[in-house]
Amino acid sequence: MKSSNFLIEYHCPQCGAPAILDETDRLFFCEYCRVKSYLITRDFFRYTLPSRAPKNKNLLYFPYWRFKGMLFSCVLDGVKEKFTDVSHQAVESSYFPISVGFRSQALKLKFVTPDIEGRFIEPNQTFKKVMGVFEERFKRSLPKPVFHQAHIGESLSLIFSPFYVNDRIHDAVLNEPVSSSLPDDFDASAFSGGRPDWQIGFLPTLCPNCGWDLEGRRDSLVLICRNCDSLWQPDEKRFKKLKFAHIPEKGDNIIYLPFWRIKADVSEINLKSYADLVKIANLPKFVKHEWSDIKFSFWSPAFKVRPQTFLPLSYKMTLFQPQEKLVNKLPDSELYPVTLPFSEAVESLKINLASFMKPKKKLFPKLSDIKIFPKSFLLVFVPFINKHHELIGLSSNFTITKNQLKMARNL
Repeated sequence: MKSSNFLIEYHCPQCGAPAILDETDRLFFCEYCRVKSYLITRDFFRYTLPSRAPKNKNLLYFPYWRFKGMLFSCVLDGVKEKFTDVSHQAVESSYFPISVGFRSQALKLKFVTPDIEGRFIEPNQTFKKVMGVFEERFKRSLPKPVFHQAHIGESLSLIFSPFYVNDRIHDAVLNEPVSSSLPDDFDASAFSGGRPDWQIGFLPTLCPNCGWDLEGRRDSLVLICRNCDSLWQPDEKRFKKLKFAHIPEKGDNIIYLPFWRIKADVSEINLKSYADLVKIANLPKFVKHEWSDIKFSFWSPAFKVRPQTFLPLSYKMTLFQPQEKLVNKLPDSELYPVTLPFSEAVESLKINLASFMKPKKKLFPKLSDIKIFPKSFLLVFVPFINKHHELIGLSSNFTITKNQLKMARNL
């Protein structure tokens, strides 16, 4: 799979040294001052495409929503999956291009900062509305009816593309016109906007509990403190401690993959125990009385992987319902990083349910009425044997190829 991530020009917040980041990077290590920082934002990241306009031009930055992630659709013959990477105008206008196309992947972007000269047009179309446009576009190729759709593992951002105005609107990247002659009453100042007031934030990667250096991969959403045996998840201003456990396993070549175990209430259907799961999934098992005492939980990968792998992993782990005794400490073996947040795992719950509930013809029409209310969650590290080309689950016997995990770095 060709990378769909874009590259970002950045400067170290400590010493100002230049660096190039990948779109998915969150943990930044400066090669000059050796300081580690964690990049944060209160909502989503904002970027600008590079301008090559003449110096005397007043730049106008037009906004585009950019969505990258997995889209799942429930139709009569099952769940269809698709990976999407699309952009669309955040302000409806016939004068500007409808999207940024492949430019975000071909050019180095920069974070929006207050010192960038130019007028930044303020978005007036919500992402929810634009996402509805995307979903309707994708529905055209699907068999009808479509009972439910969910976008998961999403990377949402706002990309500002530079333009300037003469008698026509010119693209400031290529210095070429993108519109026909403008009407006499065209007024660029009529677009709401001004100078940007958004800045990227950063957190020092020191354990809030003991002051030790936190560890993680560049795209990790959860950082590890090996000194006090803890996990930390960033929010807007600080790191928050995260509850976790692992399924213990002895042996060599063990790697632990993270999964979200989510306990939830489900409306319209009875799904509270393992006995209920056996019935609704129509598993070839005789329902034992004691299974009614085993509480049901959804399981979802806490790492990004292609949609063709994500859904089978989710429903197979959910059907498996691991019952091993959990240990509330970090294992000594290698930990695969958390790259899919809990919020995205919650978005996947109804798709997970749809993938195993039967009969589909009877139950799929109920999907719009079914509500799933998460009550509690736990990050669980599940052991896999690290083979040459694949990872094999020790208790579950599920297999994930290393190539699938490698390609997930582009998601």
